[in-house]
Amino acid sequence: MKQFVLASLFAAATALPAMADYTIIAPANPGGGWDQTARTMQTVMQEEDISKSVQVQNVPGAGGTIGLAQFASQNKGNPDALIVGGYVMVGAILTNNSPVSLKDVTPIARLTGEYEAIVVPAASPIQDVAGLIEALKADPGAVSWAGGSAGGTDHIAVGLIAKAAGVDPTKINYIAYSGGGEALAAILGNQVTAGISSLGEFEAQIQAGTLRLLAVTAPERLEGVDAPTLQEAGLDVVLENWRMVAAAPGLSDEQKAKVTADIEKMAKSENWQKQLSDKGWMDTYLAGPEFEAQLEQDVTSTEAILKDIGLVK
Repeated sequence: MKQFVLASLFAAATALPAMADYTIIAPANPGGGWDQTARTMQTVMQEEDISKSVQVQNVPGAGGTIGLAQFASQNKGNPDALIVGGYVMVGAILTNNSPVSLKDVTPIARLTGEYEAIVVPAASPIQDVAGLIEALKADPGAVSWAGGSAGGTDHIAVGLIAKAAGVDPTKINYIAYSGGGEALAAILGNQVTAGISSLGEFEAQIQAGTLRLLAVTAPERLEGVDAPTLQEAGLDVVLENWRMVAAAPGLSDEQKAKVTADIEKMAKSENWQKQLSDKGWMDTYLAGPEFEAQLEQDVTSTEAILKDIGLVK
């Protein structure tokens, strides 16, 4: 009887799905938005007992497409492998003519969103968006913009701003930096006219008074943020930088369902919600067919914008 009970317990235990040891690829340098997202996932998934061990690996370069290509080629059928990405990657795939796209992985969910912020150094003579647009109209090439990867959200936002202001977007002087820290140093060092990135990237410097916040790309004013929207400034531009998580290609339906359930448990936890609040990230969780449809729509619209800017033919 004792042996029967032990055998039954063993059978029941082995029938349960094993807790995954996830590895999350952050396809960027440490410190940026994707890296922060991956490491926040790492913390919450371990604290919520979703995974007993979560590793984060940084594979930077080319707007995330180097990490994406490595992830897709090395992890086929691996249910423990994840990669973070987002709107920046959508543009980078197009501008880098990447042989690997988001169709080569398994999109799981959109997780967070942030609006873009337009800033200038505190010592800049430009006081508001009107002053920036006046300079842009006078000589588009003389106004330099610091931001993230070419073709990414920051670049797209500048192109949309130029277009809304009646300036040829192919003439903008956009300087792409591989990491948020490098772009921030260029702005603080007065090496560029203006900077653009997710609001959270600039928040500390705005509060410290070393950067002046001119506007945000939100559809309406953000609570606790003393800045107009671009629409208030007369520019019809709204843009949200979202981040997502994807799994490896070649998963079975059961494996995909398990990963999706783990990510949903993380995203719905109080722990995750606190992290979002502390970091100023919006909860834009979306999964399943709805997310896949949104992703397809964003790829199509981004291609059209990048053609306008002149980055994609």
